[in-house]
Amino acid sequence: MSARREHLQEDAQFQVMRLLERDPSLSQRQLADELGLSLGATHYVLRGLIDKGFVKLGRFREAVDKRRYAYVLTPGGLAAKGAITRRFLERRRAEYEALRREIEELGAELRASEPRGPAQDRRAE
Repeated sequence: MSARREHLQEDAQFQVMRLLERDPSLSQRQLADELGLSLGATHYVLRGLIDKGFVKLGRFREAVDKRRYAYVLTPGGLAAKGAITRRFLERRRAEYEALRREIEELGAELRASEPRGPAQDRRAE
């Protein structure tokens, strides 16, 4: 698997764990909506987290619909989320720095390409 694909998959796992930590009662459909992923992709990510032992299924005792599950992060899931969070943050910081440099370069290019008028020529002297 390519590094880019692994990063995207890990980012999706991170986002799912982050949302479930906040609200274990979210349905797969709600997770999909929050993440902007298809229901199938969300199911795939969630199933992977369950298979790794990072998320466990629990039933809602008080729920009227007994088919509803609670998705709870396990202790291993919480530890993995911490490690994934560090890597996610490192990638986002690198992306931010690359974007900041690109913005500065584009700004410099734009300033260099702007025509100088007579008033600007006099101020430069």
